[in-house]
Amino acid sequence: MEQTLDDITRIVLEAKERAYRETDNEPEPNMASSLNWPIECTVGPGLEGAIACETRIGYVNGAKGWLIYRGYDIFDLCAYSSFEETSFLLLHGKLPSATELETFSKTLRRRMFIPKTQRLLLSFPVESMNPMAALRLGTNLMRQKQTYQDHLSESSSQEALHSDDDSIAMETVPEGKQHPVFQFLKGLFRPVSTVEPTDLVSSDETESCYNLIAGVASVAAAIGRAREGRIPLEPLPDLSFAGNYLYMLTGRRPTPLEERIMDVCLILHADHGMNASTFASMVVASTLSDIYLAIGAGISALSGPLHGGANVEVVSMLERIGKPSAVKKWYRTAMEQKKKVMGFGHRVYKAYDPRARILGPLAGMLATENPELKTMYQTALALEQEVVAHLGDSKKIFPNVDFFSGIVYRSMGIPSDLYTTIFAVSRVSGWCARVMEYIEHNRIFRPRALYTGRFDEKYVPLQDRS
Repeated sequence: MEQTLDDITRIVLEAKERAYRETDNEPEPNMASSLNWPIECTVGPGLEGAIACETRIGYVNGAKGWLIYRGYDIFDLCAYSSFEETSFLLLHGKLPSATELETFSKTLRRRMFIPKTQRLLLSFPVESMNPMAALRLGTNLMRQKQTYQDHLSESSSQEALHSDDDSIAMETVPEGKQHPVFQFLKGLFRPVSTVEPTDLVSSDETESCYNLIAGVASVAAAIGRAREGRIPLEPLPDLSFAGNYLYMLTGRRPTPLEERIMDVCLILHADHGMNASTFASMVVASTLSDIYLAIGAGISALSGPLHGGANVEVVSMLERIGKPSAVKKWYRTAMEQKKKVMGFGHRVYKAYDPRARILGPLAGMLATENPELKTMYQTALALEQEVVAHLGDSKKIFPNVDFFSGIVYRSMGIPSDLYTTIFAVSRVSGWCARVMEYIEHNRIFRPRALYTGRFDEKYVPLQDRS
């Protein structure tokens, strides 16, 4: 088994070498220094292309196929790190010492034990709810200890109002005031500070981040158990975060291979730029709402089919195709009917998604012992070959993270309706890190809409309307 775990490291490093070799001709990124607001950028519908803030947490380069957390390549983190260590890195901006990592891991394991929240959650009809709706509910129920919002003084509330003022006059065309002045509110949220090995919790907000990272995993596992008519399980002291999550969800101890691959999956999904759910969390936090409600907003955004859940559709698609020999005919028909092939293409990546480079061979490792999954995996490889040959060079369409992740989760015995909750369990650490970073120099999000309606309408009394 030790050799098998070493194989995972080898697979990840081989994927890294292949990724860098295949994108070597792409230009190096032009790294920006701190911005001098206001800035000019091209903005499309849905704020596409808009620059909303600065960050040191994560970086995505779509042309190079890079995913970076706090300066560390995602391939190196998957090869050598753990989800606990990666979460610490995202929150605190540095890799932990051995003592810090041990303390942090024990803290998360201890905070996965949330019987009060689970009892409250199971008083609702969780088994018949959408799993993501139940997860959002459970996250809100975790907010049992009063947060800073319950103790705001009247003066601080007044101070918060000023952050909604417009520095660029809204009705001045085309660019507002000549010299806008931007005010950033500080002080109500405290940033995540340098961590002492004996005292990880340095503020209420940091403590809430730890509660959320651990608690959302426990809530998600309890939801999965409830949907099968089973009671929630407590975490085990000798399992990692990923191992405990699998155990609390499935009711069996994961194999070392499953535990390590789930660990990699959680690392891969922990952060990914200013995506919709991250933005939703930051928008809510920018109003100085507390972090539980901000993370609940992220879960709500992730529940939408345009953001989370594509891996469910991939598994369903592969089941419909059936076998590798049926791929060519199925793909030809899909192209003729202009159907979307799930699991391919990405809003950012114009190179092979680095997460898919890692998950593909890992899905193959898990599928080898299961004939049904082996067929599904081979079908996926055949479909990948068809799509990349047809659209890879011309349209830069390659597999994304969702193409193989569903096969990984299916091989672990996880029902497909819970796949998006796994995404959320991982992304909480990234959401928390992004929120805590943004509120250090908070300014409430306040974009504009261009009014295209009519003016000078005359009010007609109800009785005179036809």
